[in-house]
Amino acid sequence: MDFSYAHYMLTTEGNKIKETEGEPSAYQKVLAEALNMNRTRILAFRKKPPNPVDFFPPENSSTSVHSTKSKPQRHIPQKSERTLDAPDIVDDFYVNGLDWGGNNVVSIALGNRVYLWDASDKSTSELVTVDDEIGPVTSVSWAPDGQHLAIGLNNSEIQVWDSVSNRKVRTLIGCHSGRVGSLAWKNNHILTTGGMDGQIVNNDVGIPSHVVGTYRGHRLEVCGLKWSTSGQHLASGGNDNLVHIWDRSMASSNSPRQWLHRLEDHNAAVKAMSWCPFQSNLLATGGGEGDGTIKFWNSHTGACLNSVVTGSQVSALLWSKNDRELLSSHGSPENQLTLWKYPSMVKMAELTEHTSRVLHMAQSPNGCTVASAAADERLRFWNVFGIAKVPKPAASGRKSRPFSHLSLIR
Repeated sequence: MDFSYAHYMLTTEGNKIKETEGEPSAYQKVLAEALNMNRTRILAFRKKPPNPVDFFPPENSSTSVHSTKSKPQRHIPQKSERTLDAPDIVDDFYVNGLDWGGNNVVSIALGNRVYLWDASDKSTSELVTVDDEIGPVTSVSWAPDGQHLAIGLNNSEIQVWDSVSNRKVRTLIGCHSGRVGSLAWKNNHILTTGGMDGQIVNNDVGIPSHVVGTYRGHRLEVCGLKWSTSGQHLASGGNDNLVHIWDRSMASSNSPRQWLHRLEDHNAAVKAMSWCPFQSNLLATGGGEGDGTIKFWNSHTGACLNSVVTGSQVSALLWSKNDRELLSSHGSPENQLTLWKYPSMVKMAELTEHTSRVLHMAQSPNGCTVASAAADERLRFWNVFGIAKVPKPAASGRKSRPFSHLSLIR
């Protein structure tokens, strides 16, 4: 405070001001002004104050100051929600004895038998028992219609069964000279088979002369087959450590090189493979013991986009249908299922209830639940991919019935 100025105002200028009755004295006004005591300005701003700026983020924050609030992390159960016995499961890395159909029924090969487990009513039934001369069952695969099941056998035959009537509708012979360990439906009538002879065969199950195309390129057993969602490209993996990407038009071509891409980066057999549901040209593959990597490929160019070391045999890969996540299953030492965030490949969870190597995985029709079968003779079910996203009903010009977007119970 300026005491000299205050003294001047009180003793000199203050004498010129006359007091007015009923109002504060001129002396009081001058004193208040001189002492800066105008209380009408306390905690009042002429303009809106600027927003405060945090120069240092909170200790537990990994985001920048101006970043939006992050999505809460989804809870991933560490325990399986259901466990079933799977006696006599074939402990063989190169076969594919588990599938989950669009009818919500799980099929599993147990020795010479194929069993069905209905996830809707939790019932179990035996579909078929094959003779010792042609068994064991080495592969199973549901057709897209969810009714027909293909069964590959140790004697090189393939059977097609109607699961509704429980009867065999077709036997395919002459495709292979050894066991059929991998199957993949392109659509409801084209079944692609992979054999120990290294051959890949397209079969039309609706015509007498069923062999309609052949892909040649593997030198040893074909142990992985997957058609892309569009049906344009086929991925195959073999015990020769090779991955091939084929175009559907190249089946039975006379060209010495039928494949679009031959991928030679793995150092062990390739059984695990999965096409990405949100990026059509992205293929994930996993190597067996001695390799233990997950690799990502651009199917258009054949380029390897990334390679991740897992530390153990990779037996199966499944993409989430709801989020950018990938699930892998493994052999020793942990025999675990590992959930990865894509594309960072940060581990989100490890599920470790199996006590022997995991052989197969299959995904429920809604994409949320995964079944895993292991050499410990257990079939486990995991709610690993969260809750299914319900699509919004399409806009319509006409007024719809109440609850028309829900399925009716008949």
